[in-house]
Amino acid sequence: MRNPFENRTPALHGPALDMVPVTPADAADLGDVASALYVETGGAVSFVTLAGAVRTVSVADKSILPVAVRRVRATGTTASGIFAMVHV
Repeated sequence: MRNPFENRTPALHGPALDMVPVTPADAADLGDVASALYVETGGAVSFVTLAGAVRTVSVADKSILPVAVRRVRATGTTASGIFAMVHV
């Protein structure tokens, strides 16, 4: 199989290297900072940005939130099927 990424340095403007399932938690950061979130089933998503701000947004099914996220909070999150797009 040909891998077009094998000789390239990963970049934030390029595709994520993986999508990791997220279990929302009020006291625990994600294992790696997400460059974006993918949400399968819409609702509210409450999160902490890389800059430290708490934000809550409403999203539709199959939404992508292109923001750096360090934590997805359980309090205030009603959406499900959340995945963190990571570059590591």
